[in-house]
Amino acid sequence: MTKTPEHTSKTDRASAPARMTRRGFGILGGAALVGGAVFASRWYNISAQAGVDGTLSTPDAHVAALSGDVLLIDIRRPDEWQRTGVGEGAVPLDMRRDDFTDALLARMDGRTDTAVALICARGVRSRGLTRRLTGAGFTNIIDVPEGMLGSGAGPGWLKRGLPTVAWAPA
Repeated sequence: MTKTPEHTSKTDRASAPARMTRRGFGILGGAALVGGAVFASRWYNISAQAGVDGTLSTPDAHVAALSGDVLLIDIRRPDEWQRTGVGEGAVPLDMRRDDFTDALLARMDGRTDTAVALICARGVRSRGLTRRLTGAGFTNIIDVPEGMLGSGAGPGWLKRGLPTVAWAPA
C-alpha cells in the first residue's frame, strides 16, 4: 500500500526534513533586516543628542576640560587611543579595568560630585557607563555622545578637527 497524505503517520512526518517556505523565508529575512537596522542604530548612536541635560558636544567638552570645569575621561581601549590619539585635555582610563571606579575616584580626589565627562568612540559606551556610575552614587557624570568618531549627536572630535595628543603605553 502506498502512503497518501491522509495515511501518513505522525512519525513519518516528524522524520521528514524541514523545508523553509517562502513565507518563512520572508519572515526570517525581514527579521534580519530589522535586527540589522536596530544594531546599526545602536552602534552609530543615531538617536543621540548633544547639548541636552547631562550631555556635552565635543567642542564644549574640550573647552570645559581645558578650563578645568570638567574632568574629561576617555574610556576607550588602549588600541583605540593608539590609533586616534586622545583628545587634548582628556585623561585615558580604560573602562574595562577591574579597578576603573577606584581609579576614577582617585582622579576625582575621592569626591563623587566632581564634574566628569565621559567620551568613547561613538557615545554608546559612555552612555552606558554614565548610567552605571550615576546609579553607583556619582552625582555629576556627563556624557559626550558624539564621541571621537561621531554619532547621531554630531560629527565627533576627530571630524571637528579638535586637537589630539599621541598616546603610548606607559
